[in-house]
Amino acid sequence: MSLEFQPLPAWLNVSRETHEKLGDLLALVLKWSKRINLVSTGSAPDAWARHILDSAQLWAVAGAKGGLWLDVGSGGGFPGLVMAVLARDLAPDLRVCLVESDQRKCVFLREAARQLSLVVDVRASRIEGLERLAPMILTARAVAPLDALLGYAERQLAEGGLAIFPKGKSYADEVAMAQKNWRFDCQVVESMTDSNSVVLKIENIRNA
Repeated sequence: MSLEFQPLPAWLNVSRETHEKLGDLLALVLKWSKRINLVSTGSAPDAWARHILDSAQLWAVAGAKGGLWLDVGSGGGFPGLVMAVLARDLAPDLRVCLVESDQRKCVFLREAARQLSLVVDVRASRIEGLERLAPMILTARAVAPLDALLGYAERQLAEGGLAIFPKGKSYADEVAMAQKNWRFDCQVVESMTDSNSVVLKIENIRNA
């Protein structure tokens, strides 16, 4: 894919090599999507913004430096593979683990990581059956309602860990529903890519 059609916003300050790798990742996703459902055909024309940049903004929210980043329901690699690409440039001590229950998507994730020379741990598993990995950061994009996501995060996160969940315009309803079962500190961050979306930055998750 040509970089001239994939501009980078000011908040994503990365090297040319990383910029190219993000483009290469998107090309792989679109190629594989012809065989397995990685991204919807309707989102393909705007895939750079809707998938690459929408995922990359989570890096800015997290402020990642090291430790383990656990991405739940990685699917086509969003945001997990995007995080792995950025980590090579911005946080080489960060380890990335992708959890995906669909075996075909796991094949894609491993092949994409191989072609892009990324060191990632791909787990073919449902998050409910995964042993505790104690990540410092846990993400999930379009996977489940917030109430369920908090359950996964509470079981997995290391002490002082951070959960980051992109959500749509009904996020307030999800937060209210989750507060029936959980106590947590939540910062609502405006999306950098979609005026109708937010990113929830959540810490100190405990049972209500």
